[in-house]
Amino acid sequence: MKKLLFGTIFTGIIAINAACSNNDSHSSMHEHDMSNMSTKEENASQDSSKQLPLTTNTEILSAKEINLTAKEALLQINDKIKLPVYTYNGSVPGAQIRIKQGDRVKIHFKNELPEPATIHWHGYPVPNSQDGVPGVTMNAIKPGETFTYEFTATVPGTYWYHSHQESAKQVDKGLYGTLIVESKNEEKPDQDYTLVLDEWMSNQDEGNMDMSGMDHSNMGHGNSTDGQHMDMSSMGHDMSMYDLFTINGKSGSAVKPLKVKKGEKVRLRLINAGYMSHKLHLHGHEYQIVATDGQPLKDPQPIKDELLNIAPGERYDIEFTANNPGEWLLECHGDMKGTDGMKVKIQYEGGQTNTDKANAKENLPVVDMTTYGKRALGQFTLDEKYDVEYTMDLGTAMGKGGMVYTINGKTYPETAPVNVKKGDLVKVKLVNHSPADLHPMHLHGHFFQVLSKNGKPITGSPLMKDSLNVNPGEEYVVAFKADNPGNWMFHCHDLHHASAGMVTEVKYKDYKSNYTPNPNDTTNQPE
Repeated sequence: MKKLLFGTIFTGIIAINAACSNNDSHSSMHEHDMSNMSTKEENASQDSSKQLPLTTNTEILSAKEINLTAKEALLQINDKIKLPVYTYNGSVPGAQIRIKQGDRVKIHFKNELPEPATIHWHGYPVPNSQDGVPGVTMNAIKPGETFTYEFTATVPGTYWYHSHQESAKQVDKGLYGTLIVESKNEEKPDQDYTLVLDEWMSNQDEGNMDMSGMDHSNMGHGNSTDGQHMDMSSMGHDMSMYDLFTINGKSGSAVKPLKVKKGEKVRLRLINAGYMSHKLHLHGHEYQIVATDGQPLKDPQPIKDELLNIAPGERYDIEFTANNPGEWLLECHGDMKGTDGMKVKIQYEGGQTNTDKANAKENLPVVDMTTYGKRALGQFTLDEKYDVEYTMDLGTAMGKGGMVYTINGKTYPETAPVNVKKGDLVKVKLVNHSPADLHPMHLHGHFFQVLSKNGKPITGSPLMKDSLNVNPGEEYVVAFKADNPGNWMFHCHDLHHASAGMVTEVKYKDYKSNYTPNPNDTTNQPE
């Protein structure tokens, strides 16, 4: 991700543009390639590295009672670069929780980080008390403390989890994992791979300094090494500093190949844990998009040589038949320096015969999800009567401390909530007035149906989502049923935008929470 690896959250952030090749600024400080260090610097680096263990391989946990521990580690992204990270169970991504629909699960979370943390179940309709948002649904879990999350896996699909405490920083540092809920009656593919996309900053051209031993208490999003804030607004939309894109915490040749056999049905679960959109191209095969944000699509048609654009927070499940033996790429398209690292080889058993080549700069069409799949009657329509209607004008403005991101001209907690009661049908219009910033909007605790884009009704499969990317100038109308009582966040999943104001809440009237936030407790920092 944007690897805001250390420091305070600075509101003067420039947002991301849409696409691998044109994304906005997020910043960070990382440990760098040490190949050019002096002996003294090398020894200091080795000493500081010894304080942290290397990350382990991501494990799969499928029991109904699971232990997750947040702890620090060093992530070896490629053969040159190690970065200090936060992990769940010692890996990036963290442990995959893989359970069956209908399972009642308990997750015992222990925090061994030097700061408070939580777990938010991104996209999953858990009870409000289990949503993991500090100051809204619970207190952040302090270092050394344990908290048990408990919920029933009601809805199958591909989800993920991450910290919601100072999330713009902690998610940046790698504090995320995946949640897969298997359907009771779905036919399993022969191969099932989960691929988590992210971006980091290596700072290899900044003097190859080792940052892991420095005091980061005063650092902001900039990459200046004297610990002072850098005004991001002066940097425009230059994302060249984000030169390290990863799949499952690895980049380039370090990404583990996906093994397949001829004739197998292969499912790829694609999750964007970063803050940039990425356009992926599957070489050599037709594929179908079978689900988005965990929700199935109706009669998905085959796609060949079209790019699948995945925005922050989104998930797409694609399937293909391994009918073209050889070695093929799934790669990100764009012209940024880091793009080349976001690719993985698909290797057939029994030798390679094709001569596949990377073509990341080739201009290919992008799949239009508003027309994809077979049109059918969804849960909601544009012209039915709604109990609550809310317009969400998304904007960018200059605040006292720098750039802020607004909903209807206000920043959280001054934004007007979406007030509902249980059973209400709710229609929300999302309009992006920001001149250059995309806003991937994420609703907690509910799925919404996308009804129209720029005034035109959706003509493909009914599109149920929990995260929706809204580009500058775009307008979407979505609808959902208020069927999960609580106080739920509705925010931009460029978490830098959320931390700088782009958050509101869906609040249920008469909902009585067992949790009462302490207004004097400064520990809870939800964004």
